[in-house]
Amino acid sequence: MTLRHKTSAVTRRASAVPRRLRPRAVLLRARLMGFLIPLRRRAAQVRYAGILDGQTVNLHVQLPASAGLPEQAEIVLSRGRHSHPTEARVYRGTEGETFVDAAVLLGAGVGGLPIGTGRWRVRLRVRTGRRTRTLSLLLVEPPVPYAGPTKPMEASPVTGERHRIGRSVRGSVRVVSADARAAVEVAKVHLEHSGLTVDFRVLGTRFEAPWAEFTASGRTVERAVTALGPDILRVEVPLGEMAPRGVRPEHWDVQLRDATGRSLRLGRRLHDVRNPLRVFAVRRLAVTPPGLTTMIVQPRYTPAGNLRVTCTRMPEAG
Repeated sequence: MTLRHKTSAVTRRASAVPRRLRPRAVLLRARLMGFLIPLRRRAAQVRYAGILDGQTVNLHVQLPASAGLPEQAEIVLSRGRHSHPTEARVYRGTEGETFVDAAVLLGAGVGGLPIGTGRWRVRLRVRTGRRTRTLSLLLVEPPVPYAGPTKPMEASPVTGERHRIGRSVRGSVRVVSADARAAVEVAKVHLEHSGLTVDFRVLGTRFEAPWAEFTASGRTVERAVTALGPDILRVEVPLGEMAPRGVRPEHWDVQLRDATGRSLRLGRRLHDVRNPLRVFAVRRLAVTPPGLTTMIVQPRYTPAGNLRVTCTRMPEAG
């Protein structure tokens, strides 16, 4: 065995160790949390924690009896030397409890807190007169995804940045943030007799001098991309170039490409809809391109969220 092969074997064994230990680590963490969380009786209890619309942290917190009824309250997200406060509402419950509610918008791109990637501590700061007190927020049970026609959004619909609620080993609330995944997000699809127009945004990556590529059944149509502004791009394609050659429907997929070889499918993924095929359906249109037979054009989204344009020859067209 050569030195190169030996090194590769050692690397594989080293990388396999964490995978084998991961279930044990999860079990150990669960046991530690089961021991430590009940000991924190003086912490503020989080009754609800969730991230709505992919970018807003919603908190409902019950204060310990020792906190009384503070005059002011704010939620503070901190990491290292960075600290970002947001005003919260403090009030009495029907049975004399003290509650704090807060909605914390995340991300400078949407006018919220300018937090970066990483794990952010979430604490509660209360004031009464000149006295200030900082409380940890204890999340006993993590948020549970709900069922139904919609789902929790995993990313901001504006920036694509991802945020989720996490917990420390002691049960303290954390906000875990990450950059946007590389994606090409469709903003608008416009279909008319002359052609198809798609407006879209590029998130989490950069394309140098890109173009759009429509592909179906071994056919390829390349179209130029124009900029409508700093964030929105547009591609237009005449429907005559997408006319089916036979009686079977042709399904066109759309990719954004550039000279470096980078390519990404155009789609719509930053939403809370479980069935994008049905909810985001675009009207069908019967068109007759110059010199060609009539066809039906149907833009739609696949279950994975990818944009697909189906072109079918009209039955009576032969």
